[in-house]
Order: sequence, then structure tokens, then C-alpha cells
Amino acid sequence: MNLHTLVADLQRSFAWAPPWLFSLVLMALAVVLAVTLHSLVVRLVQRGLKKKEDAFWRPLLVRTRKPGRLAMVVVALGVAADLSPLTREQTSLVQHILLVLFIGLIGWAMLTATEIAAALYLRRYRVDVEDNLLARKHLTQVRILQQAVRVLIIILTTGLALMTIPQVRQWGVSLLAAGGAAGLIVGLALQPLLTNLIAGIQIAMTQPIRIDDAVIVESEWGRIEEINATYVVVKLWDERRMVLPLTYFLQNPFQNWTRNSAALTGAVMLYVDYTTPLEPVRQRLKELVENSPLWDRRTVVLQVTDARERTMELRILVSAADSGRLFDLRCEVREKLIAFLRDNFQGALPRDRLELAALEGWTSRDEDDEPRRSLPQ
Repeated sequence: MNLHTLVADLQRSFAWAPPWLFSLVLMALAVVLAVTLHSLVVRLVQRGLKKKEDAFWRPLLVRTRKPGRLAMVVVALGVAADLSPLTREQTSLVQHILLVLFIGLIGWAMLTATEIAAALYLRRYRVDVEDNLLARKHLTQVRILQQAVRVLIIILTTGLALMTIPQVRQWGVSLLAAGGAAGLIVGLALQPLLTNLIAGIQIAMTQPIRIDDAVIVESEWGRIEEINATYVVVKLWDERRMVLPLTYFLQNPFQNWTRNSAALTGAVMLYVDYTTPLEPVRQRLKELVENSPLWDRRTVVLQVTDARERTMELRILVSAADSGRLFDLRCEVREKLIAFLRDNFQGALPRDRLELAALEGWTSRDEDDEPRRSLPQ
């Protein structure tokens, strides 16, 4: 006994009911059967996956349970619509709606699979460690490629859904055939999106920036917080956010302080008097950085880099593991060296000298009690 015979017998049992009511009953039975069958299939698959170590299919099964159930319901409703006593136009309309829903569910499942694959790939890398350069590299690549794939899946799913509508398909074909102004307008409208998508792929491959990179853009210091399909969010030092298009980082110069390593070397400038003894200052500098937990024990240098008319310029180089620690270390060194010079070498602070010379014909009151003579005429 096939389905058509079974449905015909069932319809004879409901001869008293109008066709639309029988169709609703038939579709309700189809939904119940689809949900029951889906539950059985999921349980069988879960039992099979429990016997093996798998980090992809099990999460995929959990995440796609709802779209899978809906897809099975859509298929069952399509079969029920074909078997129901509806008119040809009604059956065609119902099946077309179900086809569009089925295409959307496939796109939903593909997006879910992409997210799970990206999460499982990034599980091997930790960004919350001190040396996270490799992790940030892979995180940036995966995030940008994931955004690009997501956009492509949405565009492809939407395009396939629209192609099932004859009116829209014919309109699109006529637009492509006509070329002209309409095609030009569409191309110009899509140009920014396509340009940023291509820029995102370039950034993912060449990686001029990565997630959590310390950068200087538009004379502002900040960290790369997000890299999306079309724009980048930079978290500035004062908690503001700067949003820039992806193409900015391919067309404009900027500073990346963590391109190859998070470790940095920074300078502290001091201006002191020529009478300042340099060796005690060097010893004090060495003591300061060795006792500081911010120093990474790579670089500590004090040099006279300039001699001006009133002061000497001292440049102090210190290093730290990242830009935040370097900034704090520079402030600490600057503050404590100024205090050291003030407390131990007061003459080391910058000062102006004024030298007085007696003019000819002038006498001092200490040397001669007579009134001073006037200047010679």
C-alpha cells in the first residue's frame, strides 16, 4: 500500500469534512511524524557519536537540532501538500513557500557549521597569555575569513531563494541583459561592500593588523578590538572606539607596536645641568629597573644625546613586555630619577646663570668709603 492509497482511504473516512479541513489534518499528522522521526534520528546519531571522540559532529548536531527539525517538518509538509486535496494553484503556492524555507534552513545550518568549525580551530590557541602573538595571528585570520564566508553564505542563500520566484528571476535577467544605467547603479552600490570584503581577505592573509594589536591611527593610541567584514573597531586608551573601514589599513600609513612581538623599548628624556655627575645617575637607573616588576630585563641605557646652550639632554632607554607595562615603567623611571636628582644633586636641575662684571670707573663700598664716581663722560 503506497501513500496515495493510504491518503485516499483516509479521505474517504473524512468524507464529511471540507477539503481544506482534511488538508490541515493531513499536514498536522505530517508535522507530528516529522518531529517524531527527527527525535529518533538524533538519538541514534548521538549514540553513535558517544562511542568515538569527536569535537565537531557532536556540537554540530546540538547546534543544528532546531534547523534540522524544521527542515524535516518542511519536507513532510511538502509531501503532505502534494497528497492533500488542494487545487493545483494552492499546492504550488504551499510548495514554493516550503522550498524558500528549506533553502533558508540550509543556509542557517551552513552558518552554524562555520561558527563551530571556527570555534574548534581557535580552541587550540589562547589569547589570555603573555606571549599571544601566534594566537592573535590565527584569531585574526579565522575571524575575518569567518565574516567573509558568512556574508557569502547569506548572499548565496538569498540569491537561491529569490531565483525560485519567476517574477524576480525574470526581472534580474532583464537587468543583466539591459546592462546600461541599472547595471551601473547596482555595480556602484555594491562596490564599497565588495572592496571591503576583498580588503578583509587581504588583511587575513598578510595581517598588517591582528586582534589586540597596539596601534596608532589618526594620532590616537589604541588596540584592535574587532575586525569585521567591512570595518575595524579600535579601542582607544580613554575607552573611546574608533571605527575605520578595512581599506583604511591598506591605503594609509599607521603604527603597529605589536607587529612581530609585544615587547617594546621606550625612551625617557631628561634635561639636566652640565655639572650633573652621570655615573651616579646610571647606577640609580639600574637599581630602579632591577627592582621594578615592569622591566623585562632586556634594555636599560642612559646616554647624553644632545648638548644645548643651557642643559644636557639625557635619553634613557628601557624595555617592557608590552606597551602598557612600558608606559608605566617610563613614568616610574622619570618620576624616581627626578626625585633622586632633587634630593642628592640640587645643582643638577636646569638653571640659568647670570654673571656680573664691574664697569671701569666703579668702586665697591667695601673697598672705598668715598662716594662712587659717576661714569666717565
